[in-house]
Amino acid sequence: MVLGFSIALIVFSLLLMLLVLMHKGKGGGLSDMFGGGMQSSVGGSSVAERNLDRITIVVGVLWFASIVVLGLLMKSNG
Repeated sequence: MVLGFSIALIVFSLLLMLLVLMHKGKGGGLSDMFGGGMQSSVGGSSVAERNLDRITIVVGVLWFASIVVLGLLMKSNG
């Protein structure tokens, strides 16, 4: 069980790092390559950027949850 959550933590960490790097900075990001860099007048950001935000938040929550569960498992095994 600990091994499974350790592997999940590694996968979530790498995925979270990739997603954060894809976000648009001052000069534009990887999401502009797919969205064309078009700005919406209503939302202020493209649909791709908003979806990237949502995916990043979900992966971040899963990353945090796997850390908590792994900590509880290691505490109970030790």
